[in-house]
Amino acid sequence: MESNVSSAAKSSFSMEDFEAALEQHDYEFQKGQVVVGKVFNYESSGAYVDIGAKSLAFLPAEEASLRGISDLASILPLGEEREFLIIREQNGDGQVTLSLRELELKQVWHHLAELRDINQSLSVRVTGSNKGGVTVNVQGIRGFIPRSHLVDRGDLEALKGTTLTATILELNSDIGKLVLSNRLATSSVAISQLEIGQLVTGKVTGIKPFGVFVEFDGTTGLIPIAQVSKSFVQSLAEQFQVGQTVTAMIIAIDEGKGRISLSTRILEAYPGEMLENPAEVMSTAESRQGRAKKALLGEGSS
Repeated sequence: MESNVSSAAKSSFSMEDFEAALEQHDYEFQKGQVVVGKVFNYESSGAYVDIGAKSLAFLPAEEASLRGISDLASILPLGEEREFLIIREQNGDGQVTLSLRELELKQVWHHLAELRDINQSLSVRVTGSNKGGVTVNVQGIRGFIPRSHLVDRGDLEALKGTTLTATILELNSDIGKLVLSNRLATSSVAISQLEIGQLVTGKVTGIKPFGVFVEFDGTTGLIPIAQVSKSFVQSLAEQFQVGQTVTAMIIAIDEGKGRISLSTRILEAYPGEMLENPAEVMSTAESRQGRAKKALLGEGSS
């Protein structure tokens, strides 16, 4: 008999305890959830927000924005309805902790991913530098541009405070990694202003077995070895030197990949002229352009 009473008492206590726990914890509001609320009042360390829970939620001042602010009321007027992200579940008093900063971060990362997918450039502000490159502020997120992806690679410290145009190379919101390129963004702008059949003059920046790289107007093009001359080219290193000025015609543009194909072959009056008398081809390139362009477009339409 005594055992049955004791068992019943324990069972009754356990159920009451469970019901009390349910009463204290509002399972409608969980971490990671976006909720709508209105600022109820302010205090020095943050603001209390009414989100329809049993207790007012709390927004710490440091979670109010991606950008530093001194007055919460300036961005969160009393009674104004806003969306918030729950970043900490209920404490002993049933109060959840909110963030606008984390919500903004999620939205900015999503926006940056969209820009990356369409290869869209954006403006970034340089905040610091080291031997490897510069750190930048990208809509409140810290990013990095490697030195090799800067147009101006000289005095990196002098870039601090300036605004650069950049495209996204690598993005991983899970670990907060954002790597950008100023060089490719600048090149993309330059490429959009080019057209097939256009003559360009630039400097040789690299010589490879497959072709010659020529830098001009903030971008770089390639003269494939087959586009140097109508005659066989034994060695590109014998025909070109790094730093040499070269005039060539644009024969193909791939904006998506940022590739520009150039040709000196198309400017030749006869096979092998570029190998025998390259100076003559270069100095008279403009007078040869009309004929060469007609030949190029004719080849493209056949």
